[in-house]
Amino acid sequence: MVPRATQDGGDYQRMTAAQPPYRRVLLKVSGEVLMGDAPFGIDMATLDAVAEDIALVVNHGFELCLVVGGGNIFRGVSMAGRGMERASADYMGMLATVMNSLAVQSALEKRGVNTRVQSAIPMDAICEPYIRRRALRHLEKGRVVIFAAGLGAPFFTTDTPAALRAAEMGCDALLKGTSVDGVYTADPKKDPQAKRFERLTYQEVLAQDLRFMDASAISLMRDNAIPILVFSIRERGNLLKVLTGEGVHTTIEDLQPRG
Repeated sequence: MVPRATQDGGDYQRMTAAQPPYRRVLLKVSGEVLMGDAPFGIDMATLDAVAEDIALVVNHGFELCLVVGGGNIFRGVSMAGRGMERASADYMGMLATVMNSLAVQSALEKRGVNTRVQSAIPMDAICEPYIRRRALRHLEKGRVVIFAAGLGAPFFTTDTPAALRAAEMGCDALLKGTSVDGVYTADPKKDPQAKRFERLTYQEVLAQDLRFMDASAISLMRDNAIPILVFSIRERGNLLKVLTGEGVHTTIEDLQPRG
């Protein structure tokens, strides 16, 4: 795994041109992204576009793992709010993430990208169980690994398992692909005056209650000094641009490196 580059005056641009600052990354994609403009389920054109961008990144030599949400199929929190027992609702949401993961795997393998799905809830007939060392070996062999079924426990969104898997895999960064191009002071779809942040610290995110990701996930990334990059995955080719330092995004990290 290639270590993160450090910013050192004018040499930084030359360094990033020759060697991107991130080599192994975890991409978190919300289930809602896969809906495209549809009201429910998976929009095949959107799925293919996301798979094309991931394949492009893999072909450039990056090591990539994914966590895909399930909100396009079932949202446990929403159903619990309507009277369903919370644990059961969350388990149903985990099953939705497995469905999305299998769809992404199929789309990637059509493009020649070797992909493995690992589930936190054993489902041997359709995917591998989550085994950390096996997942690391897949990444070392250039395979994409998709982590499904969250943590295998209720009362967590997919943000927290994304952060945990990023730490377990030794990722250089966690990328959150959304429908907007970064973190804003307010929802830019509702507030045209909302301003985008270029860079934030973990503590600023928590103090300002910027809810683009769960607080537990932010804290876990802070404790492991793993940067979070929030960007729009709806823009074709943007994933590779962000990884090479060109795409528009918001970076969350400590201003002073630890240790």
